[in-house]
Amino acid sequence: MKDKKKVNEEECNKECESCPSAATCDTAQGKAKGLPEKSKIDVKHVILVLSGKGGVGKSTVSVNLAFALSAHGYRTGLLDLDIHGPNVPKMLGIEEQKLTTLGNKIEPVRVTGNLAVISMAFLLPDTSTPVIWRGPMKMSAISQFLSDVDWGPLDFLVVDLPPGTGDEALSIIQLAPNVTGAIIVTTPQDVATMDAMKAAKFVERLDIRVLGIVENMSGLVCPHCREEIDLFGSGGGKRIAEELKVPFLGSIPLDPEMRKAGDEGKPFVIRSKDSPTWKRVDAVMEELVKVVEK
Repeated sequence: MKDKKKVNEEECNKECESCPSAATCDTAQGKAKGLPEKSKIDVKHVILVLSGKGGVGKSTVSVNLAFALSAHGYRTGLLDLDIHGPNVPKMLGIEEQKLTTLGNKIEPVRVTGNLAVISMAFLLPDTSTPVIWRGPMKMSAISQFLSDVDWGPLDFLVVDLPPGTGDEALSIIQLAPNVTGAIIVTTPQDVATMDAMKAAKFVERLDIRVLGIVENMSGLVCPHCREEIDLFGSGGGKRIAEELKVPFLGSIPLDPEMRKAGDEGKPFVIRSKDSPTWKRVDAVMEELVKVVEK
């Protein structure tokens, strides 16, 4: 007959394994066998940028938010955790850079005095090389991107996550200290907002605060007349923000100039201030900065 104390411990461990908050619970982490501890990275706020599905402009929001924070004088890190499709370096015009080491630490790529970037793209031989990894390898890489990188003291670490609610999102929540909250990016149509709701419920179940919803591609800006067409509908982001009782941070239209900015490696927030789209992007970034600062 099993010892009563041992039986209770086994039952408790099973409960922890099935608990949706296990990734952030100190008790569950203490029981976990062989899992790495939280990184000792010196950061005040870790901000996650998620989407329920791909192709909604999550990386665009991540890049512009990180750049906006650094422009406000905050020491900012941008961690590209879309390991299978890292696009952040391209959007910042630094895709030709490679990582170097100094002593036993990896040096991030510096974009400005206040903005440093780490991405899987810096480790690949060329931009067409696929990353064919299972979950444990990705978790190991994420741990290294946090602990083995000389980020220095940071006010904010913006984390660009791949679509969905899989390994990368769970790993960063488990490994990163001071996760302040998550920003959910969606487009207006129902198929996108449905998945955005899943992403929001995912972070809430892990006791992470939803900082707000950003509606991207909210109307197409005609390059000729500059009028907006509701190509994907409108209002979906605001609707789910109201349902979730979280801030709606604003909407960003689909503008050929924004696509051009990403391809040229220049964050849209530093482009022409005469553009109506720039004003919308800047308003969303200002609102994001306000929420993040709180």
